[in-house]
Amino acid sequence: MMQQTQPGFAGNDLLDAWRQLREQQPGLRIRDGAAQLNVSEAELVYASLGRGVQRLQADWQGLLHGLPALGRVMALTRNEHCVHERHGVYDNISIGGSGSMGLVVNGEIDLRLFLRHWASLFAVSEELASGGMRRSFQVFDHQGRAVHKIYLTDTSNASAWYDLCEQLSDDSPDALTIATAEARTASQPDHLVDQAALREDWAQLMDTHHFMALLKRHSVAREQALRLAGESWAERLPTSALAQTLEQAAASQQRIMVFVGNHGCIQIHSGPVQRLRRLGDWYNVLDPAFSLHLRETAISQLWRVRKPTADGIVSSLEAYDSDGELILQLFGERKPGQPEQAVWRELVESHVGV
Repeated sequence: MMQQTQPGFAGNDLLDAWRQLREQQPGLRIRDGAAQLNVSEAELVYASLGRGVQRLQADWQGLLHGLPALGRVMALTRNEHCVHERHGVYDNISIGGSGSMGLVVNGEIDLRLFLRHWASLFAVSEELASGGMRRSFQVFDHQGRAVHKIYLTDTSNASAWYDLCEQLSDDSPDALTIATAEARTASQPDHLVDQAALREDWAQLMDTHHFMALLKRHSVAREQALRLAGESWAERLPTSALAQTLEQAAASQQRIMVFVGNHGCIQIHSGPVQRLRRLGDWYNVLDPAFSLHLRETAISQLWRVRKPTADGIVSSLEAYDSDGELILQLFGERKPGQPEQAVWRELVESHVGV
């Protein structure tokens, strides 16, 4: 159900509250500020219209097909506990499913886009403390949560950013509307699941992309399926094994795939990881083209997951929070039609039974 935004503040009051909050907490990120002010991030961005913020048409084809002209940018996708940043060029873009699905697949930017969850678009110009401006396009869902952001870099084509803003400008934008959060689909209790049928169906998988259909057929949640599948398919690991895997992959220059997403976008890094740093609760990858910021303390469960495919078994690590929500996945780098790298499988299996 859609409802017009009614924040706890009105007009400039919200903007003033945001300014005061930033004065009290320098460096506070807008997502965290919105949470403290009990509004969505989109509402806080919307409150700054005309002050470095422009509301744009929700023309997703126009946006996506206009992005290649920007040149090299930084793509950012996050969920509650993990931020994935990848530098590259938006290229090889396709939109299907009657406009509900999008793909960006090239050697740098790799995205799966679920456009039915995309609701509002803003162009944002922010003054940096070091001087200069940081420009971006920011997409939000129907609940006002950030889905995907595209930031210009020092080498981006700034004039193309202005051109795209002009192309997508909306002279009379509708009022921002915020939907109540969708209730999570309840899974059936464990004792009602036909576990034998679930395991048999799992064994018949031919593609990792068919996994979501398997969950739907058996009316099980993702984490629930791992618990019921049996150790041959899924085995719980110590949460510390995730950082250990990244560190071992970095030491051996193992090429991996890092998936992070939300219900509107999944972003993938393929390649090595190198510079790893733990800062407080956050475990970070800080490489030139790829950054990952993972709230390590939010990981409640870590699983080794094995799925059969036409190319053989594919192994992954999957991290979940205390609500059973997927935080991120790690795979060995591979292309369709190629078997999994033995070195990756050995690395994943080295944590089993430890």
